[in-house]
Parts: sequence; C-alpha cells; structure tokens
Amino acid sequence: MMFKVGDRAVYPGQGVTEITGIESKQISGNTEILYMLKVLNTNRKIMIPVSKVGSVGLRKVIGNSEVERIYGVLKTRAVQSPQQTWNRRYRNYVEKINNGSIVDVAEVLRDLSLLKSSKPLSFGERKMLDQARALLVKELSVARETGEDDPVDCTRQKVPNEVSVYSCEATNNNNTTTLTRERNPRRQVVKV
Repeated sequence: MMFKVGDRAVYPGQGVTEITGIESKQISGNTEILYMLKVLNTNRKIMIPVSKVGSVGLRKVIGNSEVERIYGVLKTRAVQSPQQTWNRRYRNYVEKINNGSIVDVAEVLRDLSLLKSSKPLSFGERKMLDQARALLVKELSVARETGEDDPVDCTRQKVPNEVSVYSCEATNNNNTTTLTRERNPRRQVVKV
C-alpha cells in the first residue's frame, strides 16, 4: 500500500496520522525509505519503513460505507463469553486495539461500555475504554469529515421481552443519524 505526503492513515494503537514526509535514511548500514507520520492532534511522530507498512498494520482511513458497518457493530449485542478476570479481558482488548482493525476497536468500545453499565471497571479497563473511544471517535470524525465535537451516543434500551437493544446516534451538522428505532421511550444512556 502506497501513501503520499498529505495522506491520512491509521497506525494501530495510535490512531489517525498524517503522512508528513517520505525520507531516505541510513539504518544499520542499509538505506531505507521511511514514511514520516504525525499523529493528529498530538506532537507524536512515527517513522515507518515503506517495506514494513503491511507488517505494522498501517492502513487507510475507513470510507463512508464502512462507517455504517462500525455503527452496526456498536448497536449489536455482544456475544456472552464465559466470566473472565479483568486482566484476561484487558489482554484480549489490548490485542484487538493493537491489531489495527476499526471493527475490533468498536467491539472493545461496545463491550466495555456495556460492562461499565453493569459493574465498575478496573483502572486498566477504564483506560482501555478511553483509548478505544478516542481511536474510534477520531477515525469516524475523519471518515465522516466532521469535527470530534459531534457526539456519538451509545444507548441501551430495554424492550418488553427484557432483551437489551443497543444503538448509537451520531449528529453531524444538525442532521441526526439514528441507527435503530427506539421501541421504548425510557432508555439508559451509556456514556461513551
């Protein structure tokens, strides 16, 4: 995958970056061509050899068609897994965030938000929730070409048969996108 200066790309675990330059440098006696990345809204800079782009997981920002898929992940109910200790869940979440898949980041956000509504999160899980939220909001705002101020509201709704329905709403310049219809006017907002 080739990028040019000015392109935006996603670096796993760091978020959306901008390609600020392509340089040639001597590394261990070899000449390497490097992408110079700057993580958006930070001063962090990353150098990646062009030959290692695939192995580190650098990818393009998702398109508009994939945004709806991400909202679909956020609104689906998580599959119940056997009770795990917080540190095992945390390791699984770290793997998901570091693999670079936006779908996995959305799953981490959804699962931790739901878990938070039922019991207190450990310190590590709270930090992971914040990281997943920041990564997801940044990429969605770049993909939708909106500001990060546009709220993403993930809600849990109880329907009469006691099944929880999860949905997300995102507002964009006074247009509201609702991914599911509310079947019950009473809803519990899970802060995301």
